[in-house]
Amino acid sequence: MTKKKVYRNIMIGLSFCCLLLLLLHYKNTDKEAKEDKEVDYVIGVSQPNLLEPWQVLMNEELTKEAAKHHNIRVIYTDAAQSADQQIEEIRTLKAYGIDLLIVSVNHPAALTPVISEIYEEIPVIVLGRGVEGYNYTLYIGSDHHFIGEMAAEASMHLLGNKGGDIIELQGVASALQVEERSKGFRERISENSAYKITDSVVANWQRDKAEDKFKELLRYRSNPPDLIYAHNDAMALGVRKAIESLKLKGVYIIGSDGVNKPDGGLQLVKEKKIDTTFITPTGGKEAIQYAIEILNQEAEIPKKIIVRNHQVTPKNVNQYLQKQDLVANQPKNKNIKVTLGFAQVGKESGFRAANTSSIIEAAKDEGVKLKLKNANNDQEKQIEIIRGFIDQGVDVIAFSPKVEHGWDEVLQEAKDAGIPVILSDREIKVKDSSLWTSFIGSDFVEEGRRAARWLVNKRKEPGKEVNIIELEGTSNAAPSIGRKKGFEEVLHNHHSYRILDSLIGDFTYQKGKELMDTALARYGRDIDVVYAHNDDMAIGAIEAIDEFGLRPGKDIKIISIDATKKALNALSTGKMNFSVECNPLLGPQLMQSAKDLKAGKEIPMKIITSERTFTKEEAKQEILMRHY
Repeated sequence: MTKKKVYRNIMIGLSFCCLLLLLLHYKNTDKEAKEDKEVDYVIGVSQPNLLEPWQVLMNEELTKEAAKHHNIRVIYTDAAQSADQQIEEIRTLKAYGIDLLIVSVNHPAALTPVISEIYEEIPVIVLGRGVEGYNYTLYIGSDHHFIGEMAAEASMHLLGNKGGDIIELQGVASALQVEERSKGFRERISENSAYKITDSVVANWQRDKAEDKFKELLRYRSNPPDLIYAHNDAMALGVRKAIESLKLKGVYIIGSDGVNKPDGGLQLVKEKKIDTTFITPTGGKEAIQYAIEILNQEAEIPKKIIVRNHQVTPKNVNQYLQKQDLVANQPKNKNIKVTLGFAQVGKESGFRAANTSSIIEAAKDEGVKLKLKNANNDQEKQIEIIRGFIDQGVDVIAFSPKVEHGWDEVLQEAKDAGIPVILSDREIKVKDSSLWTSFIGSDFVEEGRRAARWLVNKRKEPGKEVNIIELEGTSNAAPSIGRKKGFEEVLHNHHSYRILDSLIGDFTYQKGKELMDTALARYGRDIDVVYAHNDDMAIGAIEAIDEFGLRPGKDIKIISIDATKKALNALSTGKMNFSVECNPLLGPQLMQSAKDLKAGKEIPMKIITSERTFTKEEAKQEILMRHY
């Protein structure tokens, strides 16, 4: 065993002993505090390391926010870069009796099983870097694919039309956030052949390792690169040190994290040691706030909070810092009056009716002046409604878009008028992402995945071919695209599942019934499964199957998305087999976001709702509580 490994094992052992002593200390003090009714909850915080400036900042934000709540006690652990140690620390925290776990990870594949295990018993908040699957209560972090795209745009801007050679410096190999950043970066770079990613190096988020790896790489290259994209600022600083020691000139460096501390990204940009960084909020403050809400069961908690990222360069760094100071010192005003213009897409389903009711009721509860108009599934009419809101000078505009494309012009008009726009329920595709402020709704791709996972996991005869009819929603609508993509993604590796036909049903009962009649006339008893993108189409399909003389739920399995009351009824009677919830009750989160925007606060880029799945027995338990 090398001296380095011996030293590392000693440090891990000492850290673990310290953790046990710390837990014993907290056990005694916690017991005393609870006897005095001072502490209601104990929260465990598991950090992968406290070396990176970004992780240190996260811990500081957690500690500062926790200090405001005198009824909680927080136990912090530091795994010193060891996945094995972090797993043991999490289990020790759980054995101690924590009420909630907040965890940040460097090695998602290694940590996912233990996090899933803990989630079975207590709430879990995952911070910053995601884990595999959906076995957690809440994720707060960035859209890492989008960060990669932003880095690509910045790279092309720095290099100009002449292009150049690029080296990508990645964090931990196989980590989800690393894969996502790299994918976003590479997809965007590949669109122009003038830019080439010539090498990729894994440096585990560490400054010293990045410096050593970069020097080693240059020994085998005839020419230095034109630009380096490092997945965090610590590695970017390591590259800067290597460049200085090698006396290289004219190499651009892009980092990510944007911590405002010595050797943090903002200071590195200010000192012109790197050319760009991307602000990547840690979510520490919000994690404590949501932890209190979860433990007190105060409100419905989202599944994901996707924070907003900002590009910072030497040109705008001072302006960004000044703006942050203004926001931090802004006086709080709880009596904010806001006028919200909402352009509803239509009345096509039970989901949409519940969604509209939620918005109206939440506006009344929150004192928001609501102007709501319905476009009756006509995109041109919806654009006309939005233009009307612009002319009226509302404070915030929100809408549920009929399809993904065709919004650039009207949203540019809203931006020019200084009116922020919130997307509700459905996302859009525009050239300039700054045309919209936030998205509040579901993860449609994950909904499709959940439907397919149930189908695969419930299979009784392995090897037998399964024939599927897919009833899609409106063509080019975000739910249709996402639900199809997620479903096919899971089935891709299960070759005995075959989609016989995908039919466009526009999310309506009537179209669902008509298309199922057509499918039965063509394929008859060869159909094994119907996968409907919403409940209304599924109910239409069930009626068609009944009329055809087959038994829905038995002869043909029915999978649906939305989990409205009509679906739960069908589930409870055995005519439907599985339903994935798509939560329509977005009103409260929409009103809070509108008020925050009016108050000058920055709101998350995306708020993804928490949703469940239902089988027959689960539907029977839920149906009496379902109001839509």
